[in-house]
Amino acid sequence: MAELAPYTITPGTLARLAQPTLPVGDGEVLRPWNGTDALALRDAYADPDIQRWHVRRIDSPDEALGMIVNWQHAWAQERRLEWAVAGADGALLGRLALKDLELFDGVAEIAYWTVPAARGRGVAPRAVTAASAWAFDAGFRRLELEHSTLNEASCRVAQKAGFVPEGTRRGAARHADGHHDMHVHARLADAEGALPLEA
Repeated sequence: MAELAPYTITPGTLARLAQPTLPVGDGEVLRPWNGTDALALRDAYADPDIQRWHVRRIDSPDEALGMIVNWQHAWAQERRLEWAVAGADGALLGRLALKDLELFDGVAEIAYWTVPAARGRGVAPRAVTAASAWAFDAGFRRLELEHSTLNEASCRVAQKAGFVPEGTRRGAARHADGHHDMHVHARLADAEGALPLEA
């Protein structure tokens, strides 16, 4: 069956791109994951807040390494785009992902977390803003962001990064304590005059 409109992002476009390292600010960067991150990734998923909002844990460095390898392959397969958020000293501060890529429509969902030591410093909003700018340059036209209505910190990140609230999806996501209502936020490429970043 023929499409009556062209793809927003031609399949294969992202796979041909080398994954970039993106400056975030204060010496922090978004960079590709590598095998040396496995221990830090395992430790990050030991954090109760990351487990609560991301509904998973990692039990061993080998399991963490498997996740990193999967993320590396996912870029080439145009399934999801994953970055580590790293400090000026190289320490792992968080994760930033573009997932659920819809190349025909040019839509992706942003997901993120930060380790406890990085919270309250503006790391997450800066990382989301940097990844959003890259995504719009790469051809995405709409970026979506969802979080539990109980996750007020994530709501603040979304708003600081210029993601406009669009509504609530009732009972939309399963967490360990049951199904949660989810706030939906979005940014559009053609509304790109990004809101001023609040630290």
